[in-house]
Amino acid sequence: MFSQQKQLTGILTLILVLTVGITTLQARGFDKPEQLVLQSEGVFKSFMNDPNMEWFRKNIDRAKGIFIVPQMLRGGFFIGGSGGSGVVLARDPQTGEWSYPAFYTIGSISFGLQMGADASEIILMIMTNSGMEAFLSTEFKLGGDISIAAGPVGASAKVQTVDILAFGRSKGAFGGLSVEGAIIAPRHEWNEMYYGRPVLPADILIRHSARNPQADNLVAAMPGTGVLLPERKKVKAPGKPLGY
Repeated sequence: MFSQQKQLTGILTLILVLTVGITTLQARGFDKPEQLVLQSEGVFKSFMNDPNMEWFRKNIDRAKGIFIVPQMLRGGFFIGGSGGSGVVLARDPQTGEWSYPAFYTIGSISFGLQMGADASEIILMIMTNSGMEAFLSTEFKLGGDISIAAGPVGASAKVQTVDILAFGRSKGAFGGLSVEGAIIAPRHEWNEMYYGRPVLPADILIRHSARNPQADNLVAAMPGTGVLLPERKKVKAPGKPLGY
């Protein structure tokens, strides 16, 4: 009895430590929302120019919105965790106009045979109204509340009917990353910091009532808004596509 309690206590302690570690990874990624916006712009343009992302490039204009995570960090030793921060932009279904970015976190805990660390660039293509509405909630789980599948790589690849398609590139010991099971939640403090006043995700993504000129280039890079602007900084060579 006491042995089982000790085992359970040990597991709970590990989960607590790992959860704190994920939060730390998220916090260390970017110090300011402006940095996250600039990195998101670079990653999106890099995906658009990546020959492995042909389906993504040809179908991005079908998305209801996109979630760009410039750096998803993962580490583990039997119990693993991943975490990162990103921005969501939504497209108005009537006008085609893209919103300014709203800030979110993404993180998960996993169990099983795993050890090592890596960093990934991820873009989630939001394909349905249900998928878009999930980003207006307090938090939601990928693969639980909302269906998700790996995005196709080839131009003519078959596509599953899901709420969200995930595209990404990974470098590191794991050699692949699944975001299924990850929890996504708004970063309200960063939204308020970036727009200078309290704003809800719906104010930014649906009502389009929040704007910041610092994100003009990111918004201009979205499909249907004109020619891509020159990149502000050199983007590193693409890594290998993520596997599920």
